[in-house]
Amino acid sequence: MAQIELNKFCQRQTADSRFSHFSGSWEELVGLVEAHFAEAKPGYKDGVVLVPVPAAGFFSGVVHLTPETELVARFQARREGEDPFVVLTAKGFKAPAAFVEVVVYRHDVLAENGENSTEAGWEIVSINARDSQEPEPQHPVSMARNMLGLMGGSSAQYKAEDFARAIIYWSTRAMVEPSK
Repeated sequence: MAQIELNKFCQRQTADSRFSHFSGSWEELVGLVEAHFAEAKPGYKDGVVLVPVPAAGFFSGVVHLTPETELVARFQARREGEDPFVVLTAKGFKAPAAFVEVVVYRHDVLAENGENSTEAGWEIVSINARDSQEPEPQHPVSMARNMLGLMGGSSAQYKAEDFARAIIYWSTRAMVEPSK
């Protein structure tokens, strides 16, 4: 069994955030990932895996846009030290998840950019929960950050078709506006 712990970056995924979240404890999340780690699929690069877990207790931060959806735009960084960019959110509510994959990075991959939070062999970096079984591509800004090796990105290469699919997908969706 691989040693798995929580990366501090994942701790931003709370009920009050714009991100998908788990209603259980962080310890319960780690336990779910450990229990399902053998089912992991390769992620976008070596050393990144997607661990499917049961959807119960997870909520998706993605909102499907309509002409009536109220949007909010902010120019902000994901975290200190990274360049800011336009973050678009939508007024709405998180939906219960129908499908969940937890993104887990191997220690050496996180170490490339000094983004380890622990000494564990693997760290949970993100909860990707969605309200359907349809695959959800990475956000194009995240893909670009990775491809260009920008601060906060993990070196990766993508095909033009990957970018095109991500742009089309995210042109009709946004993260939910956090409640205040």
